[in-house]
This record gives sequence, structure tokens and C-alpha cells, in this order.
Amino acid sequence: MKNKLVIIGMPGSGKTTIGKLVAEKTGKSFIDLDEFIVEWTKKTIPQLFEKGEDHFREIETRACMEIAKRKDLIVSTGGGVIKKPINIELLGDNGVIVFLDRPVDLIMADIIVQSRPLLKEGKEKLLALYEERYELYKKYADEIIANDRIIEEVCTDIIGIMNKYEMI
Repeated sequence: MKNKLVIIGMPGSGKTTIGKLVAEKTGKSFIDLDEFIVEWTKKTIPQLFEKGEDHFREIETRACMEIAKRKDLIVSTGGGVIKKPINIELLGDNGVIVFLDRPVDLIMADIIVQSRPLLKEGKEKLLALYEERYELYKKYADEIIANDRIIEEVCTDIIGIMNKYEMI
């Protein structure tokens, strides 16, 4: 039985915002993977990236191992969690993977690019990440939800998925 909802998607696609709202509406616990990593390591994400992306991805995988042990929760992931298939295996083992699909132009309108470690180079970097990751998001997703409309509709659709998989 699936007992975890795992939200994947591009940086700035709304994973954390929507994950928190869905958790609130369903009474489930919520974990933001990046926030979990910060609390766990006592370092910020940019500090961890200073040692290179590979270093960060190793820590991210160890965090996925910890979260995989937990039940009855909603997890928002970092945008690059899909770069290591083991992360998806761990999180998807007893979880439903939902790809929150937000068009790049809407992401650009929403986020402050400089606040994201991999997006310091701006729009070009975001487009490159989109090209690199989009097919992986689709490949690993059990369900795909478009996030190009009001947030309440997106939350309602995700709650519908939770009902479909008998998670609530």
C-alpha cells in the first residue's frame, strides 16, 4: 500500500507551497527534502553545494533513505532529486510520485532566480535544467499534475490522486 505522496518537479514549480497546503487539508505530515537536509546537516543548501553538486547529491540520497522509512506523509523534493534513480526508488517504494508540471515561463515569473544554487546563472540555466530534467520527471512520475492554474485546483487534483491510491 502506498503511504507517502512525493512531489517532484522543477525548482520553483510550487512543490513546497502545494505540498504544505495539501498536508494541511488532509491532516498529513509534511517534509520538504531540502529543509530536512538543512536541519540534518546543520548547513544551508548553498553551503553544501560549495563542495560540489556530487557532494550534495550524496547527502540528498542519504536523506531519501531516512525519509523512505517514514509513513503517512507528503514530501516535496528538490528539483534535482531525479538525477539519481536510487532516490526515486527509495521514495517511490511505498509512495506515489507526482510530477508538478509548471511551464518554464511561469516559473521565471514566480521565482527569484538568485535564491536557488543551480539557478544563479539566470534564465539560461533554468532552460538548460528544464531540457535536462523534463523527460526524467515524466519517466519517474506515477501521476502528472499541471500547475498552470489556481493553486486550489492543483491541490484538489492532488487530493484526488491521494483518494485514488487510498492514502486518505
